[in-house]
Amino acid sequence: MSEKILMIETSTECCSVALSDGTQIVAARINETPRQHAAQLAPYIQEVLQEGGLTATDLDAIAVSEGPGSYTGLRVGVSTAKGFCFGAGKPLLGIDTLRILACQAHGGFDRIVAMIDARRMEVYAAPFDRDGNKLDETRAIILDADSFHQELEAGTVLFIGTGVEKFRTICPHPNATFQACYPLATAMVQPALMALQKKEFKDVAYFEPFYLKDFVAGISRKSIL
Repeated sequence: MSEKILMIETSTECCSVALSDGTQIVAARINETPRQHAAQLAPYIQEVLQEGGLTATDLDAIAVSEGPGSYTGLRVGVSTAKGFCFGAGKPLLGIDTLRILACQAHGGFDRIVAMIDARRMEVYAAPFDRDGNKLDETRAIILDADSFHQELEAGTVLFIGTGVEKFRTICPHPNATFQACYPLATAMVQPALMALQKKEFKDVAYFEPFYLKDFVAGISRKSIL
């Protein structure tokens, strides 16, 4: 019997919800209108459950994007996920937002760098291999023309996420490819299934989003891979 997971992603301006049955997406909702998370999230959850013919008690787990990202968006997503876990008695899975982005990458690049837009020329970024395995911790980075120079000289790099447009304007390297996109709940299936199978459950009472607020961006790092 395949695992059924409700997945919630609210780390950026985009709000998305998906319901999976094993590796298959049964239902999904997406809204890219800013500041609509609080209004849209609960109705979207009810809609995907209804479309899948399930109730919250039928789920095996609830997965939520844990950050980094928007403070308000993450709070809405995590608090909603925790409420459903409490009410239905289901385990909570926290999924790295940047890993969600890495799961949306296509094309067989040597490296993937997932980026969430921060302020000015700052991004929250982390590197992944072509299979979506995280290679280093998430960091706050102020971009400049030399950012990721060593990686770009070593092979092809896909920069993916909401922070890539600001880097595209200052990075003319031929090995760089840019994919501007929001992290989506539909891309949470594989990491959520893996976390469920490993029983990597979050403490529903004490779990908090990963805001990366303790990091202060300084000079650009030439290499984070």
